[in-house]
Parts: sequence; C-alpha cells; structure tokens
Amino acid sequence: MNFSLQVKHILFSIIDEMNDYRWLFTKTPEKDFSREKKWSFHKMIKFILSMESRSLKDELLHYFDFDVNTPSNSSFNQRRSQILPEAFGFLFHEFNSRFPETQTWHGLHLIACDGSDLNIYRNPDDPDNYFPNGPDNKGFSQFHLNALYDLCTRRYKDALIQPGVKNNECRAVVTMIDRYAGDPSTVFIADRGYESYNVFAHAQEKGFFYLIRARDSENGSIIGGLKRQLPHDGEYDVMVPLRLTRKQTKEVKEHPEIYKFFPKDSTMDYIDLHENRYYDITLRIARFQLTDETYECLITNLPREDYPWETLKELYAKRWGIETSFRELKYAVGLTAFHAKKVEYIKQEIWARMILYNFCELITASVMIEQKNERKHPYQLNYTRAIGICHYFIRLKEEKAPPDVEKLISHELLPIRAGRCDPRKVKPKSSVSFLYRTA
Repeated sequence: MNFSLQVKHILFSIIDEMNDYRWLFTKTPEKDFSREKKWSFHKMIKFILSMESRSLKDELLHYFDFDVNTPSNSSFNQRRSQILPEAFGFLFHEFNSRFPETQTWHGLHLIACDGSDLNIYRNPDDPDNYFPNGPDNKGFSQFHLNALYDLCTRRYKDALIQPGVKNNECRAVVTMIDRYAGDPSTVFIADRGYESYNVFAHAQEKGFFYLIRARDSENGSIIGGLKRQLPHDGEYDVMVPLRLTRKQTKEVKEHPEIYKFFPKDSTMDYIDLHENRYYDITLRIARFQLTDETYECLITNLPREDYPWETLKELYAKRWGIETSFRELKYAVGLTAFHAKKVEYIKQEIWARMILYNFCELITASVMIEQKNERKHPYQLNYTRAIGICHYFIRLKEEKAPPDVEKLISHELLPIRAGRCDPRKVKPKSSVSFLYRTA
C-alpha cells in the first residue's frame, strides 16, 4: 500500500470509529442517524470533506456519479443539521494526532500564528458577524479564522473560529498556546497585532519560545512603553527584565524602569491585586534596519547566545508560509465557496477544508522531486494542481481503482525563479455567491 492510500485509510478509519460513537457528535443523540436511509453518519462526513466549489446540487450529482437516485438538497441539509460542528473539529485533531510532527528547523518546531477573515452569506440579523458599513453601504458578514500552522510540515495544527465582529486574535492565540501539546523546543512566530504581554506570558508558562514582530513606534506600542529601557534609535539587541503588576504603590511609581503597571481593563492573566501581585518576565528586543528610513522590531525569549539577531531575521521570514497557506486554503481547497447560510453549517465546512488541506499536504510532502542538471531553474511542486489531484482521490469510491497519486503529483512542477516579487494586492473580497455557482 503506497503512502496516499495509507493516509486515506487512516482518515476514513477515524470517521468509521466516530460512526460507532456518533451519539457524541449529534444534536439529538437518541434519534439522529438511528435510521440510515440514503445518508449515514460516516457518509455525511465523507461527503462534506469532499465538497469543492460547485453548487450543492452539482456536488451531489458528482459524488453519486449522476445516479437517478441521487439524494436531494433538502435531504442533505436535514441530515447535516443533525451533526455538531465539533464533530469536524474532533476529526481534525484526531487526524493530526496520527501523524506527529517530525520535521524541525535547526532543532526548533516552527509554529506560525495568524488569522484571516472569511466572508460568509450576508445576514443583517446576525449581530456577531455582520458589519453594517461596507461597499455601497450594504454591509457584509464575516467569520475570523485563527490558526496555528507548522511551517516545517506545512500543516495546520489548531484553529479557532471567532465571530467577525467580536474577534480577538490575542485571546485566540493564548487559547491555542495553552492547549498546544507539542515539543518544548517550539517557537511561536507571529506578526504585528500579536504583541502582547499576555501572549508572551502564556508561551513562557508553557515552556515555549516566541518570536513576535512589534510596532516600531511610541504610540500605544510595547516599544513605546519601554523607551526608558531601550536605546533611542539605531539597531540594537537588548534584554529587558520587567516586573508586571496591577498595584500602584510608591515603589511601582518611582521605578518605571523595573515595573510595568496594568490597569484593570488591560488583559494580563497572571497578575491580580491579591494572590498574584507580580509577574516577572524578560523580553529580548531586537531592532534592525530594513531600508534607509525603516526599521523592524522583534520581541522574543530565544537565547541571544544561540540565536543572534541575523538568525532571528531568517527565522521570522519563514512566517510567510502561513500567508501562502491561507491563499491555498481559500482558493485551491475552496474555503471561499460555502454551501450554506447557517453559521453552524459554515463551521462544518471550515473544519472540513482544513482537514482536506492537511490531507493534501501529507501526501504532497511524501513526493520527491528529481532536480535535473539540464534545467535552467530548480523546480517545486505545483501545490494547486496537487490539491486538485488529492481532492479527486479523497472522493473516489472504494470500489474504483485509485490512481497513482504520488506519480501524478510528481509530474506537476513549477520553476522557482529567484528574485521575482509582486506587490501584495490588498482589496476586499466578498463571499462566492450561490447564484454565481448555479450559472
């Protein structure tokens, strides 16, 4: 059995195991899926995993090979309403656990933290996700997906779906750090927006490293609040010991270079006014020049003797992997095209797309590329094409002979042209409408 068949077998065996305990994953355990008819619990899970960006009716017809007895849209929606979104979250984590992380960068497990907005069906009656001001003042609805992404294995390790209006990236990342059960030699890498003493403290308490970009300004930033302890300008790499507190004693006020005061409305989980009055932390802050006029600041707890600031730059640059993963997740896997309007159904599909992404990356990572000397450029796999092949493979019925997935993927290559760059195009994108997919 080749590796792709092993991966599919493991995924489907987990789904079959869940089917034996399906009452844990359904809304009404005593009656849901008590009669299978056309839809069993495990068939529903497998079908939702296999969905692409077509209309729901087209998805059903393709999955059931255009059989005249293909289930209706209504029967599918009635059945999916019985499954909790947490069923797919459980499947995501259980599938991940069967393939432990083994790849490292110089002995470090690199976990990138980031978030992305997901446009969903516009619903003004959903205040948690609806933004009243949008293009043409019509408003729009969004979820916010927070994720941990392994930069070495190219797989998502955890995720948290928040309401668009009430999203809090720092709170989401500390939740995921707290439940992360990986190796202590893990470094969490994040962009601006995650610079928070609370994030630093949660990583420190779990025994992990962190490397987070900070704003190079004095307006409300960590760097601005530490101007007494830092050089005024230029490049530097300094250690800043601090004692965090919510108390405003005379000692605290007279020594701002030692103490960092937190008012009641500032989030810091490890201090209070009674039992935990102080929390000690040492920040390593590195500032280096990018251009003649711009600088970049990184805050970390990586030891300076083992990781000089040149290494920090190289390490932080690897964070870009989570940005490209979001692009593949949205446009190659199909996270922009949902088949539902209800919040719980959309959450099912978000988890399903993340499972499918990890499924594709596991198989793709096993494919070796032969670099030939006569080629002008080195080559890499075409991940969009590889995802399409894996998508076909996961929905293929067991009675049909599977293709040689690894060989197919190995034929889909793209040249790596060094030095090429394209300015990032940031523009609002709406959800893919149902009307568009039925045209």
